[in-house]
Amino acid sequence: MIALPSALDRQLQRDAGMSNFEYSVLARLSMADQDTMRLSELARDSDSTLPRLSKLMDRFEARKWITRRGDPSDGRYTLATLTAAGRQQVVDSAPGHVAQVRRLVFDPPTTTQRRHLGAALARVAETVRREIAVPRPKDFG
Repeated sequence: MIALPSALDRQLQRDAGMSNFEYSVLARLSMADQDTMRLSELARDSDSTLPRLSKLMDRFEARKWITRRGDPSDGRYTLATLTAAGRQQVVDSAPGHVAQVRRLVFDPPTTTQRRHLGAALARVAETVRREIAVPRPKDFG
């Protein structure tokens, strides 16, 4: 499992010129209402920091894959919107990425193993979500 992200990165770099993280950010935007999200929500959903995401947004804007603007409902936030070129990047990249995920993750196990894997991963995800939601005490030591 530790090597999986690297394998996905290699395929996406080779076929689409982007990392798995970059693809996942574009894909999240493509699934958002009106292809638009607040950067703070996009960072949270992408398990990223705002500074890291901001640097990525700079690169995406240079490639004309996204636009940014202030949130009209609350000016403290910035919205990112996927452009037509950004959507096309997702559309062009998705088949190879999906094929690689299928080849590496879903094809090797049997149907029964996939069912057990799905149940096991759902329990892990539930635990992780609870862990993230609980504020952790600061270490003052």
